[in-house]
Amino acid sequence: MTDERAVQEVLARYVRATDRRDGAAQGDLFTDDAVVRILVGGEPVAEPLIGGAGVRFAVENWMAPHPEGGASHHVTADPLIEVDGDEAHYHAQVIVFEIRPGSIRPTESGYYDTRLRRIDGTWKIVRHDVLLDFAITLGAS
Repeated sequence: MTDERAVQEVLARYVRATDRRDGAAQGDLFTDDAVVRILVGGEPVAEPLIGGAGVRFAVENWMAPHPEGGASHHVTADPLIEVDGDEAHYHAQVIVFEIRPGSIRPTESGYYDTRLRRIDGTWKIVRHDVLLDFAITLGAS
């Protein structure tokens, strides 16, 4: 597998874990000191998450569970991937769809701007900026 494809696969695993609300799987994709920011118009909408543990906590405590029969699908498109040795940059468009029985509607759109590092042969996210076009509401459990 090429480095570019391996980097793209990390983000594919990220969106699938998000859609499943699997905080453990999502957190495992990040380094312990990774920084995750959610921004709208370049302005942060919350304090940054730190490390895989912070990501796991956010998924398990801030993301609303799917309603009965519901789901979400994060779709990324047009990735720009640059690899320089053990460092990589991934930038792609993202749209999130909310799935309900009988309806599908987009709920988020923007870009992922992500930095990764190869550590012991495994690509890990070290910085992940979610650059949204409009504000989102985080649920609480």
